[in-house]
Amino acid sequence: MPPVTFDPAVGRQFIKYARLVAGRGYVHNTLGNIVMRVPHPDFPHGLAYTKHAEISLEEMELENIVITDVPTSRIVWGERMTSIGHNLSREILRLRPDIDATIHVHDDATIALLGALGGSGAPHDFKVLSLDPPFVLGKPVHFVPAHVDVEADVSSVAGFIQDTNSVVLVGHGVTTLGRNVSEAYHRLNTLTAEVRRCILAEQLAALRGTAIAYRSQQEIEDMYRFAERIIYPTRADKVMHDAAE
Repeated sequence: MPPVTFDPAVGRQFIKYARLVAGRGYVHNTLGNIVMRVPHPDFPHGLAYTKHAEISLEEMELENIVITDVPTSRIVWGERMTSIGHNLSREILRLRPDIDATIHVHDDATIALLGALGGSGAPHDFKVLSLDPPFVLGKPVHFVPAHVDVEADVSSVAGFIQDTNSVVLVGHGVTTLGRNVSEAYHRLNTLTAEVRRCILAEQLAALRGTAIAYRSQQEIEDMYRFAERIIYPTRADKVMHDAAE
């Protein structure tokens, strides 16, 4: 196996976002994780930095980080095994070369809202009140029904992962994708914030007997189309410049 060394700078960034995620109240136990891809000349898909099983993001330190291959679960640095949830993150990285980070948490509000909607099936859409989600998420939210375990069996991931940057596992949790860990973190916060807004709107509307002014599907699709230009204007300008050349 090609030699692999641990990059302390990547490790420090990992710990930074582990603390941020925990500070937001997303972490309740050892479940939930972050994965960061780092390029390596001997590994075509790069290497995946993540925490090992049996410790929480809240409690972990640098020594709790392991490095794995992406197409396989092989550990190439460190000794402790990863959780089963790492299978989903690895498959996302394998299928999405444009994505270099995932964050998976079990968000209270998201689980509660979907539970209140009834049943274990996946909703057909994600209702939006504010401008934030379409611009920040960049693509529609994908919902996986509760009876589908995409961590134990990732075979269905290829069918939807190209069309989303945020996956909600009904009754389970949320996985957000980013070109870096910062983007994955912002998408996580944006999605869960909108869920809380929807819950509050539903409560207030029920008390007042009024209808909720959700954004229309046409508005949402228009915002997706301009997401890159709004959130990353300098990056969008560069892409357009490069395309023109």
